[in-house]
Amino acid sequence: MPFSALYWLGTEVRNMFYNAKLLPTKKFNKAVIIVGNLSVGGTGKSPHVIYILNLLKKQYNVAALSRGYGRKTTGLRIANYDATANEIGDEPMQFFNRFKNRILVVVNEDRVEAIDYISMNYNMDVVVLDDAFQHRKLDSDFKILLTDYNHLYTDDWVLPAGNLRESRRNAKRAEIIIVSKCPTDIVENTKSEIANKLKIQSHQHLFFSTIIYGDTLEHKKYPMTVANARNYNILAITGIANPQPFIHFLNTTFQQVRELRYPDHYNFQSSDIENIVMAYEEMEGEKIILTTEKDYMRLRHEYAIVENLYYLPISIQLDRENEFNQLLLEYVNKFQVSY
Repeated sequence: MPFSALYWLGTEVRNMFYNAKLLPTKKFNKAVIIVGNLSVGGTGKSPHVIYILNLLKKQYNVAALSRGYGRKTTGLRIANYDATANEIGDEPMQFFNRFKNRILVVVNEDRVEAIDYISMNYNMDVVVLDDAFQHRKLDSDFKILLTDYNHLYTDDWVLPAGNLRESRRNAKRAEIIIVSKCPTDIVENTKSEIANKLKIQSHQHLFFSTIIYGDTLEHKKYPMTVANARNYNILAITGIANPQPFIHFLNTTFQQVRELRYPDHYNFQSSDIENIVMAYEEMEGEKIILTTEKDYMRLRHEYAIVENLYYLPISIQLDRENEFNQLLLEYVNKFQVSY
C-alpha cells in the first residue's frame, strides 16, 4: 500500500499537469477513437477493437494503431503478410490476420508520431487506438474504457497493491464505458447496480458486452467445427492476462482439458515448445493443441506443434448494439470524410 500511494501520487500529478495544459497534447483534425482500460490487462480489449474495426471498415478507410506490446522491435512498423508477432506484437498481428489489407495496421510507441505519419502517407478517415487511455499526449473526443464484469475498477487499487494504472476517478475521461465479459443472462437490475457503483456521469454512455465463442476451431489448413471436436482431448495453451473464461468454456465443451498457462504476451522459448510437445505426447486418444487467437499469432511459426495447433476465435455481443454503433458512426461522420 505505501508503494501504491507513491504510484497514485505520481500518476495524479501527471494527469493534473495534462488537465491544466502544462504538458502538451495534440488533437488531430480526423476521427481518433481510443480503446483502453484503467487496469493492466484482462478486460478483453482486442475483440472490442475488432468489433469497432469491422463496423467502421464498411464505410471508411480505417487504421488500427498500437504500440505493439511484447514485440522485439522499436519504432514505427506497418503490418504486412511478411510480418510476425515478434516484429509488430501479437495484437496488431491479430488485427492484420483478421482483416488483411482491408485496414491499415500500424505500431509505434509514440502514437502522436504515428498518426502524423498516417496522415501524411495514407488517406485514412479514422484511426482506432488499442490500449491508449493513458497516452495523454494524444487528445481525442471519443474514448472507450473497458472494465471486467468480475473485476470492476471500482473494486481495485493502483499498482502494486492492485492492478490499476491510475486512479479509478480518471474513468471520467471516457465518453463510453463498457462492462466486458458479462454473463449471458445478466439482468437489468444488475446493470443498474453496476451503473451506480461506477458512478456513471451525465456525459457518459454505459454498455455491457458478452464474449461469444466461435463455432469453428481455426487451423492453418484443416479447420473443424466445435461440434465435431467435442470428443477430443484438449491441450490448452494460454498466454493472456485472464484465461479463466476461455478455460471454463473449454471445460464445459470438450472431453478433457489440460492447460499450460503462461504470462500475458509471453514470448515462447524453445524449451517451452519442448514442454508443449511432451505434454501433447503424454495425452491419449483423439487430441489437439488449442489456444487463443492472440496466442496463435506467437505460436503459428513453431513447426514442432503447428500441425496440431488450432485456435478459437471470439467476438463480443453488446447489449444495445445499435445505439453503440450509432454513437461511433455519428462521431466519425462529424469529420465528413466518408468516401
